[in-house]
Amino acid sequence: MSPVLRTRRDGSTRPARYRAVQPLAVLWLTLVWLAMWGEVSPLLVVGGVLVAVAVCVAFPLPPVDIASGLRPVALARLVARFLVDVVRASIQVTGVVLRRRPVRNAVVAVDLESSSDFVMTLVAAMLSLIPGSVVVEARRSTHTLYLHVLDVPDEESAEEFRRDALQLEQRVLRALPPHAPEEAGA
Repeated sequence: MSPVLRTRRDGSTRPARYRAVQPLAVLWLTLVWLAMWGEVSPLLVVGGVLVAVAVCVAFPLPPVDIASGLRPVALARLVARFLVDVVRASIQVTGVVLRRRPVRNAVVAVDLESSSDFVMTLVAAMLSLIPGSVVVEARRSTHTLYLHVLDVPDEESAEEFRRDALQLEQRVLRALPPHAPEEAGA
C-alpha cells in the first residue's frame, strides 16, 4: 500500500525503515508451505518457518496498513450484491456471444472517490472478477481505474458502467469504513 515516508531536516522525504520479517507474513507463508506438502510434521513446520523467513528477507515488503473497520452486515450485502453482479454479467456476456453481432468495446476511466490504496485494489479486483470488464490500468497517483468493458455501444452505456463502479466503491466503503487519521496512527 502507500509507503510511509519520513521527512529529513532539509525537507526531502525518504522511505521509513520497517522490519523485513513480519510475523503474520511468516505465519501465512508457513501455512502455504504446509499446504503444499499436504501434511504437518515438526520437521516440515521448522522447514516452513525457515523458508518463510528467507523469503521475507530476500523479498522485503512494507507492512500493509489496511486502516479500516469492518461492518459485518454491510460486508454480507457487498458479497451478496457482488455475486448477483457476477451472475447478471455472465448472462449478459453469454447474450453478447450468442447474438453474433458486431460488438463495440470501450476503455472506461473511473475516478474513485476514496484515496485509499486498499479500497482501489479491492474495487479493481472485484470489477475484474465480474465478466465483461477487466482493469487495464490503475493509476495510483489519481486513484483512477481504466477498465476495458465489453459491449459499450454509446456514451450512456459507458456512464452507466462508471456509475456502477462508483456504487461498488461506496459498498466497499460502507463494509470496510476507513478509520479517522488519528485512529489509524494509534
